[in-house]
Amino acid sequence: MSENITLTILNIKKKQLIMNIKKCNELTIKFGVSLSDEAIERLINRRFEALKNTGRIEFGEGILKKLIEAFCDSPYIMQNNYEETLEELQDIFYFFKGEAMEQISDDELIEFMKRDFDGKCQGSIEYLSGTSLEELCRGTRYGLNGLE
Repeated sequence: MSENITLTILNIKKKQLIMNIKKCNELTIKFGVSLSDEAIERLINRRFEALKNTGRIEFGEGILKKLIEAFCDSPYIMQNNYEETLEELQDIFYFFKGEAMEQISDDELIEFMKRDFDGKCQGSIEYLSGTSLEELCRGTRYGLNGLE
């Protein structure tokens, strides 16, 4: 019985997330990128997987909408890599949020990710996660301000 209630709540939450992410297309289309209904559903499913894999619980609509809004104007994101890039950005966000021991706000982490992704990483997710975010988290753990 309680499992059915949980599934119902998850389905309602999922439908709300789909509608919210779908609205983002109004902004992103101006930059030549948009998400299909199927892509949105895959990204939301990936969100639940990422949360499970990192042992995180999230209330509210999550960070996917914020990532979309922050990264849609990146010169390194095109329609053909948009969904995949968002999947990877979402995964590394949750991973590094935990690695930073919750000492960095969501908005600060997204701002840092965007700045470095468009800057020194030149659109490389691997460089962003393997270098920039590692340095940020290391600095955060040792009490340094790595956001600058």
